[in-house]
Amino acid sequence: MAALLGCIADDFTGGTDLAGMLVTAGMRTVQLIGVPQGPPPADVDAVVIALKSRTSPAAQAVSESLAALNWLREAGCRQFYFKYCSTFDSTPRGNIGPVAEALMQALDTGFTVVCPAFPANGRTIYKGNLFVGDVPLSESGMRNHPLTPMTDANLVRVLQQQAKRKVGLVDYTTVRQGEEAIRARFRALRGTGHGFAVVDALSDADLDAIGAACADLPLVTGGSGIALGLPQNFRRRGLLDSAAVADVLPKTGGFRAVIAGSCSVATQRQVEAVRGSFPSFQVDPLRLARGENLVAATLDWAGTRLGRQPVLIYATAAPETVKQIQAELGVEQAGSLVEGALAAIARGLVQAGVGQMIVAGGETSGAVVKALGVQGLRIGPEIDPGVPWTSTLRADGGRALALALKSGNFGSEDFFLKAWDTLQ
Repeated sequence: MAALLGCIADDFTGGTDLAGMLVTAGMRTVQLIGVPQGPPPADVDAVVIALKSRTSPAAQAVSESLAALNWLREAGCRQFYFKYCSTFDSTPRGNIGPVAEALMQALDTGFTVVCPAFPANGRTIYKGNLFVGDVPLSESGMRNHPLTPMTDANLVRVLQQQAKRKVGLVDYTTVRQGEEAIRARFRALRGTGHGFAVVDALSDADLDAIGAACADLPLVTGGSGIALGLPQNFRRRGLLDSAAVADVLPKTGGFRAVIAGSCSVATQRQVEAVRGSFPSFQVDPLRLARGENLVAATLDWAGTRLGRQPVLIYATAAPETVKQIQAELGVEQAGSLVEGALAAIARGLVQAGVGQMIVAGGETSGAVVKALGVQGLRIGPEIDPGVPWTSTLRADGGRALALALKSGNFGSEDFFLKAWDTLQ
């Protein structure tokens, strides 16, 4: 039986986040890294293709997303999902608007929803404004993001800068009335020539109602939260087996490691929470730029410390430090130096016997899975909202690894400790 839901995620941790939500909702899910070449895996209900397109040029992001869509259509998927970050990471030039419009055109649909809300992680939308916890997006730590600084919380305005189609709003007064009221508002927006509907959401119950209202849409766009409401649509049609076990992974062994590349506030706190108890090594971009072989130095350091405790290897730093480094090296060079070094370190750690690894940061995760030759991930139990454990499918035929790919902004302060307990 073909997969029911075909998903395109604009980064690796975002793909894992979405896949984890689908597993939680009872869909057997695999995440594939990049556009696959072969046939889809058997015995799955949903396939997530994870791209690294969030910060690439808009034309490249569109091309890669359309290639992913073509593969998913050939795989027989019945509905499609474009997943972006719950903080709507983008710029006035894109990429969310251009990619969504290209997918709409390919699917011959003139209307879709926009809902990055994820209440379990403090992302809510009210009157079209995206909140992170108790503050508008533009007052959160995302205002200092090195690649996609978010300086406007109003998603209608933000998306309208990127999109050619008109952007409207389904506000909370409508959402709280439930599925039928939301559907009616969709019809009204279509009738006035709108192509996008930003949808307010304050709770998981809202996401369930929104998901139900999206049952007949060829394309849904949003963060991972709205995925909570989609599986039940397939169950109502008798297409999804409610008795299937979705989150079982094969057992893995080996040493444990944490690699943190994100400089988000959440990851900074998570690093600080364990830095005094885990053996820790900081990767300094300025030393990399001077030509120091920090990869070899890190692996030599780790080689004598792998054992009962996880090792922590991090490039995480405070915003002011990041800005100083970027001023000296440039944004792109600083990012690529760190990503390349951490990816090489991850590969060396696996060769040294690490079999269970946490990676913090979307860009870092993308670089690590590429370096490890990971073709895909089978999704397992949730650690924190939006972050599951996974088991790798590797291109080199190597042993399966337990891998947790964490978006920089996600997870509680004790995430790195909690993750090992969940795996046990």
